[in-house]
Amino acid sequence: MDLTNPLIWGTPSFIILVLLELAYSKTHDDKDLYEWKDLFTSSTMGLGALILAPLLKIISAGAIFYLVYEIFNPEVNGVRMNILGYQSFGWAWYIWLTCQLLDDLSYYWLHRFNHTVRFMWAAHIVHHSSNRYNFGTGLRNGWVTIIYKPLFYMWLPALGFHPEMVIVCLGIEALWQFQLHTKYVPRLGFLEKFMNTHKQHQVHHAKNLPYLDKNHGGYLNLFDKIFGSWKDLDDETTIEFGVIRDPKSHNPFVVVSHEYKDIWNDVKRSKNLYEAFMYIFGEPGWSPDGSTLTVKQQQRAAKEAAPVFQR
Repeated sequence: MDLTNPLIWGTPSFIILVLLELAYSKTHDDKDLYEWKDLFTSSTMGLGALILAPLLKIISAGAIFYLVYEIFNPEVNGVRMNILGYQSFGWAWYIWLTCQLLDDLSYYWLHRFNHTVRFMWAAHIVHHSSNRYNFGTGLRNGWVTIIYKPLFYMWLPALGFHPEMVIVCLGIEALWQFQLHTKYVPRLGFLEKFMNTHKQHQVHHAKNLPYLDKNHGGYLNLFDKIFGSWKDLDDETTIEFGVIRDPKSHNPFVVVSHEYKDIWNDVKRSKNLYEAFMYIFGEPGWSPDGSTLTVKQQQRAAKEAAPVFQR
């Protein structure tokens, strides 16, 4: 079956939504929703990701996904058989639903590690670097994630899901993620119980201490609730968007690289290999002497009414 990645036709929709939201905000007394320099940075980051998209297709579908699929699902007498002894999955609707559910599980752990492993956070911080929450922010994606993202999904073709099905599910997930980046959609009633909605994703983009590292799901909040990272939006709380260690720059190359520079500076002053390892692979904010704290340490300190240190 020859399938087309939904992002092929979804990308023009992104641009249209940005323009519509921009026009709406300027005519409905919400003129601060967009700032031109910020939108330029987000658009540049999005354009870079769009240019790299074909490379992602080659790496994931062409190299990793198909290679894994071939190894774990060899063809026997014209039939694909998984090495565990069952026939590889076909294209039935329930196979699609299962693949989409497992795709969201993969996205959850990719996204959670993006926040809790520092070298991955260095790639993902790009998406959180704007202090505005709009469709433009949805375009602001890091360029380095492309290197390791497929690794979190290759278990799906190993199980027997066709690589093209996995690619389409990835595209659907990305479409849902983009449209979450707006403040104009109200709560969605019953859907809030199991879907990752616009209000819940605002929590994820907030730098308010109680909201840090919450709501990592793609289009479901199921795995956040299972693994203890879900938090609802308090409508009485004023959200501050962005990151605590703000790059304070609209230069796309600074936005992409500033956290890597900070990691390098921390590694250079490490006293031993353990400290160097933790500065790279530990949680953001880790320090051997407690001079900076991780999110969990900050939240624990807040509960104990202790001073809150910067991430």
